[in-house]
Amino acid sequence: QVQLVESGGGLVQAGGSLRLSCACSGGTFSVYHMGWFRRAPGKERELVAAITWTDGKPYYVDSVKGRFTISRDNDKNTAYLQMNSLNPEDAALYYCKEVLGPFSATSKGTLGSWGQGTKVTVPT
Repeated sequence: QVQLVESGGGLVQAGGSLRLSCACSGGTFSVYHMGWFRRAPGKERELVAAITWTDGKPYYVDSVKGRFTISRDNDKNTAYLQMNSLNPEDAALYYCKEVLGPFSATSKGTLGSWGQGTKVTVPT
């Protein structure tokens, strides 16, 4: 069974940056589209970025376009999310998960276990 471990979250001031990592084991990472999801308190979980396994084409929800960059290293079975110009609305628990296309903010992750997530805090 695929296991996903997210890391890289933390507390950052508005305007700052973080780089999240997602280490995948127990599966064939290279044949899955990978997505970064986030869940803020009182809100539904949303897909904020995804990357295809075929050609590395990215998807971003409108609210993060131009600020976030998703990437993947299939040799390391790891996905990344570079987050710049963070603001308080970005504060959430961030998860990575395999995701089926087509991508949208309401896309769901595939069946199977989710990781623990990594928390991003951006004080107001």
